[in-house]
Amino acid sequence: MNFQRFAIPVLIIGLLAVAWRSYGWPGIAAVGGGLVMWLLLHVTRLMTVMQRAAKRPIGSVASAVMLNAKLKPGATLLHVIAMTRSIGERLSAEGEQPERYRWTDGSNSSVTASFAGGKLTDWQLSRPASD
Repeated sequence: MNFQRFAIPVLIIGLLAVAWRSYGWPGIAAVGGGLVMWLLLHVTRLMTVMQRAAKRPIGSVASAVMLNAKLKPGATLLHVIAMTRSIGERLSAEGEQPERYRWTDGSNSSVTASFAGGKLTDWQLSRPASD
């Protein structure tokens, strides 16, 4: 089971409880304001990444070899989209796990990445045969 799925809501409730116990309503307002700011920062980052990706063709990347070198296991799909500045070409069916995406550069080299639960599990670099 995903630990963060339960830890973050428990942490938020714990912060609100400590704020209430220590400062009452002003404490709740301070912690609530901090949580709203945290949420707005994440939404702003998501929107910025998606706006940049919308300006490029689906599945394109400047260099597949450089992307292959930069990928690390456990990276999120959003992080990979931010690196490539492009939404990957979907290879798997909708809702199928693991999700598979491909990014291709101008020389027809491509990186195919698999994501399980939104996290990068493995990837493969494919290069065209040279003469």
